[in-house]
Amino acid sequence: MSDEQPPFDRALGTLGALLAERGLSYELYAVGGGALQLLGLIVRPTKDIDVVGLVDGDVVVPTRPLPPPLRAAITDVAKLLDISEGWMNAGPASLLDLGLPKGALRRSLRREWAGLALRLAAREDQICFKLYAAVDQGPDSKHFEDLVNLGPSNDELLVAARWARSHDPSEGFRDQLLHALRDLGVPDAQV
Repeated sequence: MSDEQPPFDRALGTLGALLAERGLSYELYAVGGGALQLLGLIVRPTKDIDVVGLVDGDVVVPTRPLPPPLRAAITDVAKLLDISEGWMNAGPASLLDLGLPKGALRRSLRREWAGLALRLAAREDQICFKLYAAVDQGPDSKHFEDLVNLGPSNDELLVAARWARSHDPSEGFRDQLLHALRDLGVPDAQV
């Protein structure tokens, strides 16, 4: 991993300062490539930070859409730094529809920038999310590549597969999941 600061640090610092200046504060749960980058687990370029929900005590609550004051601040940061207005978004908020992996919020790493706190999904939870997305988007996707780079054990993949099946119990998904697991070196999975 690089010793350089992740590219999102400037945007997050600016957003946190802007929120604090406006008397606002938010704590968000983040997944995906941006969160993996902030954790130092991947180095590939990524354009956004995927927010699943707002942290309220010991639970994550849906953020579809993000609260208007937060969206406005994200847009202001995008204009100020000349980056995409979608640099932070609630794209994967549907993960909450059937639940995060048990204990996910407790395992997350908290990072703070003035009026903004991010709870970054832990590696084992990212394996769940990445396997689910890799099955959906196929072996040539960035999600599959991220999953390989996370170096999950067979046991971690089986835990992730059981969680993914809780989100899509269809036989078609199961067939694709088994194919993905074989590609990842788990040939005889029972999911």
